[in-house]
Amino acid sequence: MKPDSHSILALHREISDWRLWLSRGLVVATAAVAGLTVVAFTWLTEHALAWFSSWQKQVWWMPLLLTPACTCAIVWATRRFAPGAAGSGIPQVVATLEGAMVPAQRSLLVSLRLTLAKIFLTCWGVLAGLSLGREGPSVQIAAGVMVSVRRWLPRRTLVNEHGLLVAGGAAGIAAAFNTPLGGVMFAIEELAGAPEKRNSGLLIAGIVLAGLVSVSINGNATYFGVIHVSQVGWSTVLPGLLVAILSGLAGGVFSKTLIASLSGQSNDRFNRFRARQPVAFAGLCGLAIAVIGVVTQGMTFGSGYTHTRTMLEGAESTSLIYVVLKFVATWLTTWSGVPGGIFAPSLAIGAALGNDVAQLLQFPQAPILIALGMAGFLAAATQAPLTSFIIVMEMVDGHAMVLSLMACALIASGISRVISKPLYGTLAGLLLKQVVAGQRSAPPAPPAP
Repeated sequence: MKPDSHSILALHREISDWRLWLSRGLVVATAAVAGLTVVAFTWLTEHALAWFSSWQKQVWWMPLLLTPACTCAIVWATRRFAPGAAGSGIPQVVATLEGAMVPAQRSLLVSLRLTLAKIFLTCWGVLAGLSLGREGPSVQIAAGVMVSVRRWLPRRTLVNEHGLLVAGGAAGIAAAFNTPLGGVMFAIEELAGAPEKRNSGLLIAGIVLAGLVSVSINGNATYFGVIHVSQVGWSTVLPGLLVAILSGLAGGVFSKTLIASLSGQSNDRFNRFRARQPVAFAGLCGLAIAVIGVVTQGMTFGSGYTHTRTMLEGAESTSLIYVVLKFVATWLTTWSGVPGGIFAPSLAIGAALGNDVAQLLQFPQAPILIALGMAGFLAAATQAPLTSFIIVMEMVDGHAMVLSLMACALIASGISRVISKPLYGTLAGLLLKQVVAGQRSAPPAPPAP
């Protein structure tokens, strides 16, 4: 069949339009730079945590001074120089995708300047031992890199700022977790349910490229290692269902607590004190986090990476109270107003919850319940079940748990929706109201992942 004239003209326009190819080249190149930026950010946070852990082991009481002092300084610097960098970074990106914002307003929440501030302030928070993750900040960091290329694109390009923000945010997740597929799903589920059809292929290519850059540098390894499980049988159904229900309830309460604390809807004495004296309030939060960390011999400091990994390897038995203490430490970190996410701490809380159920029921295959707890709690906290399922699935050796992880994430997310509003959407709405109303004061420190 001979091609018609319309197809020939379309093909000729596709090949000969220099603006199209320039746009494609710039977007792909910037996606690679975004991936490299997140890889560098990851390296910095890992070394910052290693330094803190070394200091804490040498001088056990050091966090009692360092953590509250650094928390005060970080919150002061954030509010003074980069209020848009507070909190996770995901609500900022979600807010900028709303049509009510003009470019000048978007720059208050996502920009190259805020990318640099976010990297510095989040690394400082990790160095202070705060219970935070780097995945949420990676979203804002990569989005800031991607949106900066807009000024170099041709005027009549079809790639708009909305598409760059979606691609950048998702590229941050892809590079942070070494999961390109997780980044694509995050773009669809959290950032944009219906991306532009004309450029969806280009944007997805950019997301995948950022993830591949991370994989090529860090290797085909996941953040918490590989979860080795045997075949999942019927004996897993009841323990797995219990983990799904508990993680859904805990994640829903976690999300509701964060929304109530950060929105200021609860007019209690703590929120009033936070509004009047944010730096002093941050110091008290830092002191409480330090006390919890010292009592648990350092287990609640940082993202929870080391503790979770040793638990997965069976080299460490977890205290049943760890779930509660890590929950509280992460909540206080977020409430203090420092830049930092909740993805990694949520995975750590979920892993400990699954391990607790395995211990209580004397279930022989603890890694199965640990993996289900990670997917369930993250899905409940973020109400992004597909992204959560894919991120944890990448950690599992083999495909024996694919359906189990998906079911757990969906059940936990469904329970959470009964308890709490969507975390990121709610906080993004608050930011949107502030910015559109012209209130350039510090945002309410929205959290992660």
